[in-house]
Amino acid sequence: MKRTTLDLEGLIAQLNPEADLAQRHLWLIHLFEWIRAPKPSTDLAVERVRTVVEAFEARPEARARLQAWWLKLISTVDITALLADFGFAPRTAMMSEVAERMRYKLLPSTPETVDASELFMLALPDEFDARWLHAVDAELMQRIAALIAPHEENTVSFWETSLLDAITYCAGQILSSGFAPELRLRMSEKDREEKPFHALIHDVENLRVEVLLPLRTNDRRDAAAARLRERLDACRAAVASVYSYFEAEGISVGLVFRLRQLRARILRVRRLLDCLLAANRAYETSELLANLVSVGIERRSVRALLSTNTSLLAAKVAERSAETGEHYITRDGSEYRRMLAKAAGGGLVMAFTTLAKFALYALGLSVFWSGLAAGLNYAISFVLIQMLHFTVATKQPAMTAPAMAAKLKDLQNEESITAFVDEVAHLVRSQVAAIFGNVLVVGPAALLLSLGFARLAGHAPLDGPHAVGVLSSLSLLGPSVLFAAFTGVLLFVSSLIAGGVENWFVLRRIDSVIRFNPAITRALGSTRANRWALFLRKNISGLASNISLGLMLGLVPAFAGFFGLGLEVRHVTLSTGQIGVAAATLGWEALHTHIFWWAVAMLPFNAALNVGVSFYLAFRVALRAHNVSGVDRSRIYAAIRRRMWRSPLSFFWP
Repeated sequence: MKRTTLDLEGLIAQLNPEADLAQRHLWLIHLFEWIRAPKPSTDLAVERVRTVVEAFEARPEARARLQAWWLKLISTVDITALLADFGFAPRTAMMSEVAERMRYKLLPSTPETVDASELFMLALPDEFDARWLHAVDAELMQRIAALIAPHEENTVSFWETSLLDAITYCAGQILSSGFAPELRLRMSEKDREEKPFHALIHDVENLRVEVLLPLRTNDRRDAAAARLRERLDACRAAVASVYSYFEAEGISVGLVFRLRQLRARILRVRRLLDCLLAANRAYETSELLANLVSVGIERRSVRALLSTNTSLLAAKVAERSAETGEHYITRDGSEYRRMLAKAAGGGLVMAFTTLAKFALYALGLSVFWSGLAAGLNYAISFVLIQMLHFTVATKQPAMTAPAMAAKLKDLQNEESITAFVDEVAHLVRSQVAAIFGNVLVVGPAALLLSLGFARLAGHAPLDGPHAVGVLSSLSLLGPSVLFAAFTGVLLFVSSLIAGGVENWFVLRRIDSVIRFNPAITRALGSTRANRWALFLRKNISGLASNISLGLMLGLVPAFAGFFGLGLEVRHVTLSTGQIGVAAATLGWEALHTHIFWWAVAMLPFNAALNVGVSFYLAFRVALRAHNVSGVDRSRIYAAIRRRMWRSPLSFFWP
């Protein structure tokens, strides 16, 4: 306790209202550091605040210096900027805000500033500050207010004037955003007709007059405040109506960012109003300051910015993937057989893809061009499989996961859980069918194609050492397990790209552009333009997914190699085809080598990791997007275990 008293004595002695700007602000920062020292005990921190107040109250000379320091502070630093603008982006572009937050994280700030927001973040940078401010009681806040700025009767205080100015500034920003065409044109017709933003400034000015009027009455003031609150509610409802536009159309992250900023400003005005009109203003002031501390911490968080403003996009991507994923789930014998046939067709195409891969390798291109050529080979093959209505097994999990997650929202009783377990069984056996269809065809087809090539060309597609190297690289004993999991991540990323591109296509109304743009219709003709628009609207997601996946499978290992990471891809269908080509080169002797069987042994793990990793990542995103993370999963897992015990074959055969 003696050390605490000496520290406080030193702080009081250092208080100099005539010091330069930086020194005056450093004194404030050091004072809050002293108060914050008992962290994490809020009680001890509040006790230190009380000790500071008592010390100044007992010393008239120190109290006079404190009041002079406070007058100097409010004359050089604009407090209203803190109240009105702190926590809001100075520009309306999200990427500009990302850059601004990165600056806050990476570059230290200086106390030599007249920006109240900068000074506030330097003085109160910790979440603990919000906790102890929240714990300060009204009586202590009143003593602090009386200590730094004694209030005179029948006069408007500096704090009241600052709150009114901040409300006015905030209202101006709300008005500007509400009148922006990208928001105004997307509001509901009812809200556009009611024009809630038009009278906002008028209501603010009415409140200002009632507060500042010398002969004001509380009844008139409260009536003006009630009208302003109603106006703010109407503005907030108008902002909320824009979200219904997102339900029908695509999501714009930039527009979501502006909406969240606008909604936060409306809430800030309400908080400032509460502080201005509260019967217990001291308590509301401590609550306001505690809230501003939390805002300041979030203001520096890039992760929070990206998370809050991309959640709707994640939901829309998950929703679109769920619609696509429904087509990949088989529920009866006929659908199961059709899935096998589609997967067999996909396996046949992938056999040609495997041979083309080795042909491109024989060209001896540099790493980048070799990766690009391989990526284009994969992309063309995946698109061809899509156009022929075939399927590749590993493309399905990232699409089916959102469809599964969407059903978790309705788990209210045992019947719904049973229905969900049925869907799990349908999904697992759909994957099994697709994997078997791919693998059982691509291996023999690649083998036969290689033998046919050898007969026509007079030599095998690979030489002996190369074939041995291929089998060794696919072995279960090497890093192929890691590479298979990494490929699952790429499969998941391709599904995100697919959802994002489809969202952009819908948001920008590209199908309507193709169908009706005069230049396009002149070039293609109305009939052909309409046909292209319908084709792209139906297939844009699949095209984006297949092209992006193909290019990533080829180029990501090339870029990883540039940084010395040595990452490779292990796609189960392509790996099976490579084993077939290598076996054609080595002949029957391959069956007597351990490297062949270790490569074959890797295939089940390859399939499981490709499917499992991509499904898990997509399922987690979908759970978050659908707000179903609180589901009692133990009941679901128990039901799945019961099904596996009682009817294990239902997971493999309808």
